[in-house]
Amino acid sequence: MLELAGTPRELIAKHPDPLGARLACVCWPTSAAVVIGSAQSASDFDAERVHAARLDLVRRRSGGGAVLVAPGCQVWLDVFIPAGDVLSHPDVNKSFYWLGDVFAGAITRVLAEHASDALVEVNRSSARSGDWRRTLCYTGLGAGEVTVAGRKVVGMSQRRERSGAWIYSMTLLSVRGVELAEMLGDTPQRRDQARTVLEGTGLVASEDLAGPVTQQVLASLP
Repeated sequence: MLELAGTPRELIAKHPDPLGARLACVCWPTSAAVVIGSAQSASDFDAERVHAARLDLVRRRSGGGAVLVAPGCQVWLDVFIPAGDVLSHPDVNKSFYWLGDVFAGAITRVLAEHASDALVEVNRSSARSGDWRRTLCYTGLGAGEVTVAGRKVVGMSQRRERSGAWIYSMTLLSVRGVELAEMLGDTPQRRDQARTVLEGTGLVASEDLAGPVTQQVLASLP
């Protein structure tokens, strides 16, 4: 297990070598950024709006839509599973399930400590997508991803190599993700629509839960 701290750009650039073994890498961002998917067009976002909000615009290695990354607002965990490992699965969708279960258990335990019995679920059915899925990550629901009281909280993506698979995961512990709507290079009406969709994502919590959730997740990793 590794823990890395730095700007989102630095953390994405510092991709560690797992040396053929399982690796869990916890990333602690020291600044905020809009992180877009590997195939996503940067033109989805207005560069002037992003700059005015003092955000960086960074491209990650895996697919999917954009997320807002900021200090204390998420649990950012990248996991490598070697080819042939018992956790490796030929079905890409099912290969996310074990990590979804880890996150769901960790979130359930942390919420119980805060007297919350919100329903925490791992998606094992077909993916749910909408008009915004390719642009904004948390507006869709993929295999193994986790919801709390119906709100998407854990997002995951994957990149497979000959040596194994990287699963990139993020647990959104803040409603700050709605700020992404303001950064879009689109019409005011479309930004309003995006804001409405994003308001239904992330864990609604007044406490800083990044540390407790991280501890619970790391303690539960196989």
